Amino acid sequence: MNAAEAVIKCLEKHGVEYIFGYSGGAAIPFFDALVTTNTKIEFILVRHEQGATHMADGYARSTGKPGVVLVTSGPGATNTITGLITAQMDSVPMIVITGQTISPMLGKDAFQEADVFGISLPVVKHSYLVRSHEDMTRTVNEAFYIATTGRPGPVIIDVPKDISSTEGVFDLDAKMDLPGYKVPGHGDKGEIETIAKAFKKSRKPLLLIGHGCVLSEAEEEVRQLAEKLNAPVVTTLLGKGAISEKHDLSLGMLGMHGTAYANFAVKDCDLICSIGSRWDDRIVGKLEEFCAEAVKIHIDIDASEYGKMIVPDYWCAGDARLIIEELLLHIKRCDSQAWVDQVKGWRTDFPLKYDNIEGGLTMQEVLAELDKQSDSEAIIATDVGQHQMWCAQFCKSTQGKNWLSSGGAGTMGFGFPAAIGAQFGRPNDLVVSVSGDGGFQMTLCELATAAINKLPVKILVLNNSYLGMVRQWQELFFDERLSGVDMEGNPDFVKLAESYGVKAFRMETSDDVAKVWKEALAYNEGPCLIEAVCNKTDNVYPMIPAGANYDKMLLEAPTVKLEKPTGST
Repeated sequence: MNAAEAVIKCLEKHGVEYIFGYSGGAAIPFFDALVTTNTKIEFILVRHEQGATHMADGYARSTGKPGVVLVTSGPGATNTITGLITAQMDSVPMIVITGQTISPMLGKDAFQEADVFGISLPVVKHSYLVRSHEDMTRTVNEAFYIATTGRPGPVIIDVPKDISSTEGVFDLDAKMDLPGYKVPGHGDKGEIETIAKAFKKSRKPLLLIGHGCVLSEAEEEVRQLAEKLNAPVVTTLLGKGAISEKHDLSLGMLGMHGTAYANFAVKDCDLICSIGSRWDDRIVGKLEEFCAEAVKIHIDIDASEYGKMIVPDYWCAGDARLIIEELLLHIKRCDSQAWVDQVKGWRTDFPLKYDNIEGGLTMQEVLAELDKQSDSEAIIATDVGQHQMWCAQFCKSTQGKNWLSSGGAGTMGFGFPAAIGAQFGRPNDLVVSVSGDGGFQMTLCELATAAINKLPVKILVLNNSYLGMVRQWQELFFDERLSGVDMEGNPDFVKLAESYGVKAFRMETSDDVAKVWKEALAYNEGPCLIEAVCNKTDNVYPMIPAGANYDKMLLEAPTVKLEKPTGST
């Protein structure tokens, strides 16, 4: 067989079900191998390479298995960069195979040549340029191991066309050669015992649970830890579902647009234990004032996260699930009932709320009804912006693999193709894409992919004719000088969907919401799009201005002019 055929055989060995991609000249040997090997792997032809990476990403997040992408050289490869940085920032396992010009032409500006190895280095966990067909199967095996172990991430394999075409004898079980690559595991028992002693002294403990707990499949262990300690739990945006948000100790998301009661708990706790979270800037706000009087504990699989944002009082490197399992052996219930009662009081006094608009529609009521009719069990993939924050607030997650959102990179256009990938990975589950009118138009061409494959994905487009989050910042911090945010020229999304053969619905008033959701959720003959025409000028609250401390949280629209924020959006 040739090297391309050997790669397909390797992918089969690693349990690959789908390859998402777009063909091209330098990748033809791989596409030919999809035919000549009679593989059971299904190739999904997308409409743009960025869509392929987001589909692989959504597949990976919703299943726990690595997503695989195949594209051609030059612009085909560079079109994956946005998807790569999205996966890298959020620690998602992905293998991207790119075609490349023939070896003798490397560095000579050949047709559709790009230095994919160099371009991708900052946005991947590891990058390969294969220079010999003899390295091909070893490289694939290493790529899967690197992508899925430790802190997961994307790996790119750039293969010149002459290499992929070379015939030979290939060992599909080729041994890996990864000197220096070590995967953290159980964590230091002494450090874990010290952390347990810190909990013993706490009267106001708080667990901060991040995406690492989802990736390590530690949902059950997180629940046991919270209940044994009697400690409230807050989650990052990507940690949603690591403990069911219907659990009595769950306070939902913390941070810039977190729930008021989660943020009050962060402000007043005497100990905060971050597990699988990197203390990102949307959480900590003003660094020097964040939980200034509280004991800080950090548990993470990536040792490079130690002290990067917060210098903790206690630290342990290792897999979240394994460390929690050991921690459970050493902890006892905290003297925290008064604290838990206080937190529950905040939840009662400061609930998430929104105002209905007479004759109009808000994003919050559309999302709240989705949560109600799906019983919080839908797999939800979001874009980025106001709708993302309202979705995080009003759509509860009962398991981590049901919440797919671009956290670190904040990638518009992510939600819809990620939902497609999730639907492929979990064909019998309800999958809903939640996008704004801006983000949806970045990858809407994948309507064709959803339609051709008859995927029953629900595509919600929350249309307020604005780039809403930027408009909100301009209104609050820049004297309402609106610039570059009016989405004048939006298409008729219902007609657009129908032109692809996709069934479509429209919501325009509160009276439409329940009945349209009921009909859309019952439709399973293929994809359907729901356009919700929403209020243009609604703002997301609660809100902590970027770079501000938790005592600056806004629960509603301010009555005085705000200073420009010092942090990022």
